[in-house]
Amino acid sequence: MKLIFGLGNPDKKYQNTRHNLGQKIITQYLETQKNCRLKDNDRLCAKTCETGQGSTKTIFVISSEYMNHSGITAQKISHFFKIEPSNVYIIHDDLDLEVGDYRIQFDRGPAGHNGIKSIIENLNTQAFNRIRIGIGKPQDNIPIEEYVLQPFSKEELDIINTITPKIFEEINNILNS
Repeated sequence: MKLIFGLGNPDKKYQNTRHNLGQKIITQYLETQKNCRLKDNDRLCAKTCETGQGSTKTIFVISSEYMNHSGITAQKISHFFKIEPSNVYIIHDDLDLEVGDYRIQFDRGPAGHNGIKSIIENLNTQAFNRIRIGIGKPQDNIPIEEYVLQPFSKEELDIINTITPKIFEEINNILNS
């Protein structure tokens, strides 16, 4: 069983911000799937969608907690479904990558990302998978906390839209592995 978790903040005002890129990818991916729609699951502090059966089951997740408390949701879902950390895939924004770059990596530290830090603390390990999607670094001395909560520029959004199908392919590869 696998968990694919898109990080972000729950409030509508954050939906189109850089920090909600993980949630945006999950939402857009599931729109391409015929039989999987996110449903509120208050007990697990999330919106979830389950596909497959038995050992091939995958749980797609968007947290109803704020980014800095993402680990609460990751812990509840991984414990409830008995998902090993090595089968957890976290999709998130990353300041250390340029807009349009992405990396799939395993067993990495948080590198300053508070959502990842929360997940590491709540799962008691960093031995999980990450799909890191670049949002670039702020210019003009904009504080990071402000930058990640801003929407993408039109140019940045165009770049994100060109890599989104590649990330969908990566998700399909995860599902088929």
